[in-house]
Amino acid sequence: MTIVVGLTLAGLAAAAGSVVLAVSSDHVAEPGLQAALMDWITLPYIAGGLVAWWRRPESRLGPLMVAAGFAIFLSTLGWANHALPYTVGQAFDLLPAVLILHVFLAFPDGRLRRGFERALLAAGYVIAFGLELVGMALGGFGPDNLLEVTAEPELAGVLLQVQLISLSALALAGVAVLAARRHSATRPPRRAVALMIDAFAVALVMIAVLFGLGAFDGPAFETVRRVTFFAIGLAPIAFLLALLSARLARSAVGDLVVELDREPAPGGLRDALARALHDPTLTLAYWLPQFRSWVDDRGRAVAPPRAGRGRSIRLIHRDGERVAALVHDPGLDDEPELLDAVSAAAAIAVENDRLHAELQARLEELRGSRGRVIEAGQRERARLERDLHDGAQQRLVAVSLELTLLERRFAADPAAGARIARAQRQIAMSLDELRRIARGLHPAVVTGHGLAVALESLAAAAPVPVRLDVRVDERLPEQLEVAAYYLVSECLANIGRHAHAAAATIAVGRDGGQIVVEVTDDGCGGADTEAGTGLRGLADRVEANGGRLRVWSPHGRGTRVRAELPCAR
Repeated sequence: MTIVVGLTLAGLAAAAGSVVLAVSSDHVAEPGLQAALMDWITLPYIAGGLVAWWRRPESRLGPLMVAAGFAIFLSTLGWANHALPYTVGQAFDLLPAVLILHVFLAFPDGRLRRGFERALLAAGYVIAFGLELVGMALGGFGPDNLLEVTAEPELAGVLLQVQLISLSALALAGVAVLAARRHSATRPPRRAVALMIDAFAVALVMIAVLFGLGAFDGPAFETVRRVTFFAIGLAPIAFLLALLSARLARSAVGDLVVELDREPAPGGLRDALARALHDPTLTLAYWLPQFRSWVDDRGRAVAPPRAGRGRSIRLIHRDGERVAALVHDPGLDDEPELLDAVSAAAAIAVENDRLHAELQARLEELRGSRGRVIEAGQRERARLERDLHDGAQQRLVAVSLELTLLERRFAADPAAGARIARAQRQIAMSLDELRRIARGLHPAVVTGHGLAVALESLAAAAPVPVRLDVRVDERLPEQLEVAAYYLVSECLANIGRHAHAAAATIAVGRDGGQIVVEVTDDGCGGADTEAGTGLRGLADRVEANGGRLRVWSPHGRGTRVRAELPCAR
């Protein structure tokens, strides 16, 4: 804190010193305007750097901005009428431009990201400071230059042109680096950050234009110089506005706490956090230790949250245990205080949402288990149906053929023929029973010929006249066809046993992404879905396939059974 106060006082003193130097100088035109322009740059850089340093002491950006601000003041020593301060000011004349480039390229953490950027700035410091000292040693910059070693003013002038052209090129290279960062980002930067980066780019373009004109003594140099100073001063102001925007965003955490205190509906927590962070792309994943997996707010398993591909991760802990993770825009990494505040607020409310997600996960697991049980039962039924068809039925058919041969051999013996005929009738009855059992175990006609043909066979054998309306041309997944077949079969059996109906209707068709199966009759109604296991078993089969079964059965007005089964096209 002492350092911040001391640097603040030093910055104010530097700004005042620039005014004194300008007013007292005997070689500065329009001293008031010149001093105002320099202070317009000096004060915002020092102020912005001190704020950044105070907020994040570990970041190098704050000290860099402060250094740029004081370097600008040191360059104003060139206005002095005495040789020593004039020499110091001239040595620092071009250095502030490179420091400003360093600040822009090192945003937001004060570190350069690539070797190219380090090489760019190393060249800039050599050109702006090293070659400046060489030019002064060659006798450039007038008689008050205390570093003069030899009088070669023409060579010093050529060297200055090289410096200005080189620094102009470096400034344009800095603009290219900023543009490349914007282009390579997987998501556009947040609005305040984007405004700040645009201000950086404009300042660098103006520096490049200014140095280019200065190298060739362009006629508009002084006007461009003033515009450039104005643009350079806007960059730290944009930085301070971005910090203010982040501060206001953190103040919204209070509203978030109030909103979370109202216990938002399941799924509402994500929306509340997204509003507080101004990140509509935010997703929330919950950690379920008993499942050892991450799930969304609907209980569906999701991949473990990982940073990369334009996303960042912030884990939320409660009582030392991780409970959730925020997957957010990486631009929020520049606002750790906001993320900390939102994460702390979310930790209070996330438990309710996590319990809801856990319940949904258990329901999802239950639905999956029920589906697997029904599928396993269906496979076993199909196996038993094949065994009956290929085993017992074939053997009974073979025995019936043998008895037919025996009946011919014993045609002269009426008693033996009668006994053989009775045996054949018993075999025929056994075959019929086996076929009925096999059809009840697994409808082979569905597998072999499809749902429409299978329903035609059911309608033909129904106890009442049936009107059949099937509007599904393509084959459906077998589990859906089997579920629809059993639904219709059970409904027709109930109509025959209980409905006292004169007619029934079967309708199958698509409704969006669903297959809808309806069975209606004109019987007495009053079907009880809770009595017996028939309709309950059908509901289990339909729900195991992700569908829904509904029954309407008013007394005296028939029964309507409707199943809706999801089926993607």
